[in-house]
Amino acid sequence: MAIINPPESAILAVGKIAKTPVVVTDDEGEDQVVIKSMCALCLSYDHRIIDGAEAAKFLQKLKSYLQNPILQI
Repeated sequence: MAIINPPESAILAVGKIAKTPVVVTDDEGEDQVVIKSMCALCLSYDHRIIDGAEAAKFLQKLKSYLQNPILQI
């Protein structure tokens, strides 16, 4: 968990990258367990300044950029 220090309005904590078993659905609709590199992201923010919905959108966009770096171009 990241702690906000004044005068910050938000802080993002990034965990280490670790190989983790993940369930994915293949093209035939079957679930399979695969190993993927994963990391935890934790966003702490001042709710008086930042709307929770906007913070969630930010994390979703960040996730998409981390999963597909080509989207940044």
